[in-house]
Amino acid sequence: MLIIVLAALVGFLVSLPFWLPALVVRLRLRIFAHINGKEGIQVEVTQFRALYEHPAANGRSRGAVLSDLFWYWLAPGPQVHQEHLEPGERYTEVARTTRRILAATHTKAATVAEACADRVLGQLLTKPTNEVRLRDLMMPIWAEFYYEMVFDEPCPKTARDLIVGNANDVVTSLKCCGLRHMARRERLTRYLVTRIEAGEVPHRLPDVLTVQEQAWYLQGTFFNTAVVQSSEAMAHLLMAIAQHPDVQRGLLDGTINLDHVMDEALRLYPLFGVAHRITTGEIGTIPTGSVLLFNYPDFHQAGFEHPERFDPERWKTLSAKDVNHIPYGVTANRACPARGLMPVTMRAVAQTTLARFELRTSAAHTRSIPNRGPCLLTDRSEGTRPVGRRLAVMRLRDRCEDVTRSITQLVLGSYMVWDARRQRLCGRYFEQLNGRLAVD
Repeated sequence: MLIIVLAALVGFLVSLPFWLPALVVRLRLRIFAHINGKEGIQVEVTQFRALYEHPAANGRSRGAVLSDLFWYWLAPGPQVHQEHLEPGERYTEVARTTRRILAATHTKAATVAEACADRVLGQLLTKPTNEVRLRDLMMPIWAEFYYEMVFDEPCPKTARDLIVGNANDVVTSLKCCGLRHMARRERLTRYLVTRIEAGEVPHRLPDVLTVQEQAWYLQGTFFNTAVVQSSEAMAHLLMAIAQHPDVQRGLLDGTINLDHVMDEALRLYPLFGVAHRITTGEIGTIPTGSVLLFNYPDFHQAGFEHPERFDPERWKTLSAKDVNHIPYGVTANRACPARGLMPVTMRAVAQTTLARFELRTSAAHTRSIPNRGPCLLTDRSEGTRPVGRRLAVMRLRDRCEDVTRSITQLVLGSYMVWDARRQRLCGRYFEQLNGRLAVD
């Protein structure tokens, strides 16, 4: 009898990675929905692009319960974060400044990105075969890159550590894999305030912002969103390449177009899950103040043959403007300021990485990539090395981590959603703003 019980227990434990994570994700979504309340209009795929482009779908924070959660995750300074500013003078000036900073350095962006990648990879990968988490590996590269875009000088290690610490803390809390650490983030804020006060930022910053707000703007736009999104995009791209040896060989011998691989990676693994916009005017039968929810993964799957497959060859005959593919949002409404920069710089970093290393992985690859992209990188100068045993261990460890990670996400995510609702950072900000306007 004892043997039967032990066998059943072992069988139960072994089966956990195959069903528990998915169950916990569903439970987590139900808890989040219960705590947050039911809000928003789910936009159908057939209406996605038209509504996303509509000029009245340009509100971002005011009036949405979801905004309290996003402000909580993006603090400090979410009220001047470019993605969450309301339309108006402040948004216009901030967006203009971001475009000006990126445009001033666009011509050298690929060269800078390649140099940053070459330097960081050389510093961090010193063994013949290195086991890494791709998102962690990419983050110092993009920290150095965006530092140089903002300050027009090479990034010192102290600044890089501050930027990586901030960005990693933000994305870890966003994935509900860890709590946020405001002291870590505020160290970067103080550093930026000091640099601004000393006149060491060679770009004119928005006059409508105070020095403190200018620091929050730089932190949120360049050293939070830009670093996080660039690192995640590269992690998805390299993870997909590592999972498909035929694609990796084709990239090396020139028979596969890297741009096609990038398009396919961002189609299958979009950087956004569900994005929201708030209507600032009526759109047909949709009233002003409605919260529109745009499901990127559903949109990027619709209309493609075998959409679940990673198939870069499909882009030989497809054009992004003719299919459901908007990895950087839409130009017509709150366009991503880096939409022209990202393909150029991603290409440079990917080519630098592939020239130095062979990539292989056996870990799971999902859109949210909470495992941060486990991967083996083998120095090409050392020749191909057998890594079958290490890949088997990686697969087993990844499945076990998926169990503990899903429970962590459930517990910490539920707490952060509750804490965000308690603090009401966004709601209170607009209440106070309305109060000041009433007094004036």
